[in-house]
Amino acid sequence: MRPLLSAAALAALSCFAALPAFAFDAGTPPSTLSPDLAVVTTSTPQGETIAIPGESEQVRDYPLPAEFMPQVVYYPSPEKPGTVIIDTPARHLYLIMGNNQALRYGVGVGRPGFEWAGVHYVTRKAEWPDWTPPSEMLKRQPGIPVHMAGGLENPLGARALYLGSTLYRIHGTAEPWTIGTAVSSGCIRMRNEDVVDLYRRVGVGTKVIVM
Repeated sequence: MRPLLSAAALAALSCFAALPAFAFDAGTPPSTLSPDLAVVTTSTPQGETIAIPGESEQVRDYPLPAEFMPQVVYYPSPEKPGTVIIDTPARHLYLIMGNNQALRYGVGVGRPGFEWAGVHYVTRKAEWPDWTPPSEMLKRQPGIPVHMAGGLENPLGARALYLGSTLYRIHGTAEPWTIGTAVSSGCIRMRNEDVVDLYRRVGVGTKVIVM
């Protein structure tokens, strides 16, 4: 397990500006995010308050381009605020804010042969989700575990948003250096900080458009 940040290190992060809370989820407190890969505090499945690991350690060696960091951008869309749009070729996820603006995150997408497109709705949300690979994945990758409890090393990361009745999810990752690449079996992966922030901003029933 990777070492957790000290209390002093967490205190040093308190100066980072928070992204805005939007009108469609005004009761939701925004996450504290840093432009240089900050760590947010959350709870483990065991109820322990920790700093989400990875970015402060790993991405120093695998820096992400600025375009994959969360930021508010100009993005005209006919969709209503709160809609999620995933631009697979660009490796971007947009959360529509309205007034021609969106909150954009970098994502990892399906590798060649596992791309997909369509419209679904968030049917379930989970914190520190367990991971049970489908039988097809177990056949393709016989060395992976048949089940893994939620936690720091789990491939689904800190949060997951389940899409319709499909096997696809928007989820975190233990491999943040893969953001901006096409590497998954069809799921959309985000940095743990970013999926925690998105999780707080959207609810069950959110429309998700994958292009």
